[in-house]
Amino acid sequence: MLRNSKQARQSRFGLGAERRLVRKADFERLLGAGSRKSQSGFTLFFLMRAAGPPRLGILISRKHAARATVRNRIKRCIREAFRMEQAALGALDVLVRPPYGARPGAPMLRRLREIFSGLRR
Repeated sequence: MLRNSKQARQSRFGLGAERRLVRKADFERLLGAGSRKSQSGFTLFFLMRAAGPPRLGILISRKHAARATVRNRIKRCIREAFRMEQAALGALDVLVRPPYGARPGAPMLRRLREIFSGLRR
């Protein structure tokens, strides 16, 4: 019984393959046809879909952070903020590009949660 409830919780709050944008065509569709919003240095491209869970894509390069460990921490912050706010987003595809020189941490997580919560309006 505990295992089933844990699986249900993971599927609702997890970030499995069905909640990630990985195909080049999905990225190009969002960059070309999606709405664009810039806030706190973050640039978000988003587009509503007919149905399904919200999906996340991340654009980050060496220009954002020279060290791979810092880039990975930035991506971890973005994924965590999305994971916490995804229940209210609906069928939305979101592509996030962080600002250059961004520093991962609790302040970044708070800003991203505010940005993601603003998308549902």
